[in-house]
Amino acid sequence: MSAAPESRLVELGLVLPGPFPPHEPLDAVMMYGGRARTSGQLPRDLNGEIVCGLLGGTGTDGVDVSVGMIAARWCALNALSVLRAELGSLDKIDRVLTVLGFVASAPGFHMQPAVIDGASAVLHDVFGERGRHSRSAVGVAALPRGGAVEIEVEVALK
Repeated sequence: MSAAPESRLVELGLVLPGPFPPHEPLDAVMMYGGRARTSGQLPRDLNGEIVCGLLGGTGTDGVDVSVGMIAARWCALNALSVLRAELGSLDKIDRVLTVLGFVASAPGFHMQPAVIDGASAVLHDVFGERGRHSRSAVGVAALPRGGAVEIEVEVALK
Protein backbone atom coordinates (compact mmCIF):
# COMPACT_ATOMS: atom_id res chain seq x y z
CA MET A 1 0.00 0.00 0.00
CA SER A 2 1.27 3.48 -0.80
CA ALA A 3 2.11 6.12 1.81
CA ALA A 4 -0.66 8.30 3.19
CA PRO A 5 -1.37 11.34 0.98
CA GLU A 6 -0.45 13.85 3.71
CA SER A 7 2.93 12.13 4.14
CA ARG A 8 3.45 12.02 0.38
CA LEU A 9 2.93 15.80 0.14
CA VAL A 10 5.78 16.28 2.61
CA GLU A 11 8.01 13.70 0.87
CA LEU A 12 7.42 15.40 -2.47
CA GLY A 13 7.99 18.88 -1.01
CA LEU A 14 4.57 20.03 -2.21
CA VAL A 15 2.90 22.99 -0.51
CA LEU A 16 -0.79 23.46 -1.15
CA PRO A 17 -1.95 26.94 -2.14
CA GLY A 18 -5.06 28.58 -0.73
CA PRO A 19 -7.62 27.28 -0.33
CA PHE A 20 -9.36 29.71 -2.64
CA PRO A 21 -13.11 29.19 -2.22
CA PRO A 22 -15.54 30.14 -4.98
CA HIS A 23 -17.98 33.04 -4.73
CA GLU A 24 -21.34 32.72 -2.99
CA PRO A 25 -23.57 30.74 -3.22
CA LEU A 26 -21.17 28.04 -4.49
CA ASP A 27 -19.28 25.48 -2.43
CA ALA A 28 -15.67 24.54 -3.09
CA VAL A 29 -16.46 20.88 -2.34
CA MET A 30 -19.73 18.98 -2.42
CA MET A 31 -19.90 15.71 -0.49
CA TYR A 32 -22.59 13.12 -1.10
CA GLY A 33 -22.88 9.36 -0.88
CA GLY A 34 -19.27 8.65 0.04
CA ARG A 35 -17.86 10.95 -2.62
CA ALA A 36 -16.51 14.46 -2.73
CA ARG A 37 -16.34 16.65 -5.84
CA THR A 38 -14.60 19.97 -6.19
CA SER A 39 -15.83 23.04 -7.99
CA GLY A 40 -13.63 24.10 -10.88
CA GLN A 41 -10.13 24.98 -9.71
CA LEU A 42 -8.05 27.56 -11.53
CA PRO A 43 -4.24 27.50 -11.71
CA ARG A 44 -3.51 29.75 -8.72
CA ASP A 45 0.02 29.67 -7.34
CA LEU A 46 1.06 30.10 -3.69
CA ASN A 47 0.50 33.88 -4.02
CA GLY A 48 -2.96 33.43 -5.52
CA GLU A 49 -1.77 34.56 -8.96
CA ILE A 50 -3.53 32.79 -11.84
CA VAL A 51 -1.59 31.31 -14.76
CA CYS A 52 -3.43 32.92 -17.67
CA GLY A 53 -3.32 32.47 -21.40
CA LEU A 54 -4.46 30.55 -24.43
CA LEU A 55 -2.86 27.23 -25.29
CA GLY A 56 -1.62 27.27 -28.85
CA GLY A 57 -2.16 31.03 -29.07
CA THR A 58 0.34 33.10 -31.03
CA GLY A 59 -0.14 36.50 -29.45
CA THR A 60 1.11 37.85 -26.14
CA ASP A 61 -1.41 35.63 -24.32
CA GLY A 62 -0.12 32.46 -26.04
CA VAL A 63 0.93 29.62 -23.75
CA ASP A 64 2.89 26.51 -24.75
CA VAL A 65 2.18 22.96 -23.57
CA SER A 66 4.90 22.96 -20.90
CA VAL A 67 3.43 26.07 -19.25
CA GLY A 68 -0.05 24.56 -19.63
CA MET A 69 1.11 21.44 -17.79
CA ILE A 70 2.42 23.61 -14.95
CA ALA A 71 -0.94 25.40 -14.87
CA ALA A 72 -2.75 22.04 -14.67
CA ARG A 73 -0.43 21.04 -11.84
CA TRP A 74 -1.45 24.18 -9.91
CA CYS A 75 -5.10 23.30 -10.56
CA ALA A 76 -4.60 19.86 -9.00
CA LEU A 77 -2.83 21.35 -5.98
CA ASN A 78 -5.73 23.78 -5.56
CA ALA A 79 -8.19 20.89 -5.75
CA LEU A 80 -6.24 19.09 -3.02
CA SER A 81 -6.26 22.29 -0.98
CA VAL A 82 -10.05 22.65 -0.99
CA LEU A 83 -10.47 18.92 -0.34
CA ARG A 84 -8.16 19.14 2.68
CA ALA A 85 -10.02 22.21 3.97
CA GLU A 86 -13.35 20.36 3.71
CA LEU A 87 -12.21 16.94 4.97
CA GLY A 88 -9.57 17.99 7.49
CA SER A 89 -7.02 15.63 5.91
CA LEU A 90 -6.32 14.16 2.50
CA ASP A 91 -5.85 10.83 4.29
CA LYS A 92 -9.67 10.54 4.36
CA ILE A 93 -9.65 10.03 0.59
CA ASP A 94 -9.81 6.40 -0.53
CA ARG A 95 -9.07 7.08 -4.19
CA VAL A 96 -9.31 9.61 -6.98
CA LEU A 97 -12.20 8.75 -9.31
CA THR A 98 -12.22 11.28 -12.12
CA VAL A 99 -10.72 14.52 -13.39
CA LEU A 100 -12.51 16.87 -15.75
CA GLY A 101 -10.04 19.24 -17.38
CA PHE A 102 -10.73 22.36 -19.40
CA VAL A 103 -8.00 24.00 -21.48
CA ALA A 104 -8.33 27.51 -22.94
CA SER A 105 -7.42 26.67 -26.53
CA ALA A 106 -6.73 28.55 -29.72
CA PRO A 107 -8.46 27.20 -32.84
CA GLY A 108 -6.64 24.11 -34.06
CA PHE A 109 -4.97 23.33 -30.73
CA HIS A 110 -5.44 19.63 -30.02
CA MET A 111 -3.02 18.77 -27.20
CA GLN A 112 -5.48 19.18 -24.31
CA PRO A 113 -4.68 15.69 -22.94
CA ALA A 114 -0.96 16.53 -22.72
CA VAL A 115 -1.79 19.70 -20.77
CA ILE A 116 -4.08 17.91 -18.30
CA ASP A 117 -1.35 15.28 -17.79
CA GLY A 118 0.17 17.86 -15.42
CA ALA A 119 -2.81 17.47 -13.07
CA SER A 120 -2.99 13.70 -13.44
CA ALA A 121 0.69 13.35 -12.58
CA VAL A 122 0.27 15.29 -9.30
CA LEU A 123 -2.67 13.13 -8.24
CA HIS A 124 -0.76 9.95 -9.05
CA ASP A 125 2.33 11.23 -7.21
CA VAL A 126 0.30 12.03 -4.08
CA PHE A 127 -2.05 9.01 -4.02
CA GLY A 128 0.03 6.37 -5.80
CA GLU A 129 -2.08 3.75 -7.56
CA ARG A 130 -5.14 5.15 -5.75
CA GLY A 131 -4.53 8.32 -7.77
CA ARG A 132 -5.26 6.58 -11.09
CA HIS A 133 -8.49 8.02 -12.48
CA SER A 134 -10.77 8.42 -15.46
CA ARG A 135 -10.47 11.76 -17.22
CA SER A 136 -11.72 14.11 -19.88
CA ALA A 137 -9.64 16.92 -21.37
CA VAL A 138 -11.73 19.50 -23.22
CA GLY A 139 -10.69 22.53 -25.22
CA VAL A 140 -12.71 25.71 -24.63
CA ALA A 141 -12.59 29.25 -26.01
CA ALA A 142 -12.07 30.92 -22.62
CA LEU A 143 -12.01 30.20 -18.89
CA PRO A 144 -12.89 32.31 -15.84
CA ARG A 145 -10.44 35.11 -14.98
CA GLY A 146 -8.43 34.32 -18.12
CA GLY A 147 -7.10 31.07 -16.64
CA ALA A 148 -5.21 28.77 -18.99
CA VAL A 149 -6.63 25.63 -17.38
CA GLU A 150 -9.40 24.60 -14.98
CA ILE A 151 -10.08 21.20 -13.43
CA GLU A 152 -12.68 19.47 -11.29
CA VAL A 153 -11.79 16.40 -9.22
CA GLU A 154 -14.07 13.71 -7.80
CA VAL A 155 -12.83 11.36 -5.08
CA ALA A 156 -14.19 8.42 -3.11
CA LEU A 157 -14.01 8.77 0.68
CA LYS A 158 -12.98 6.16 3.24
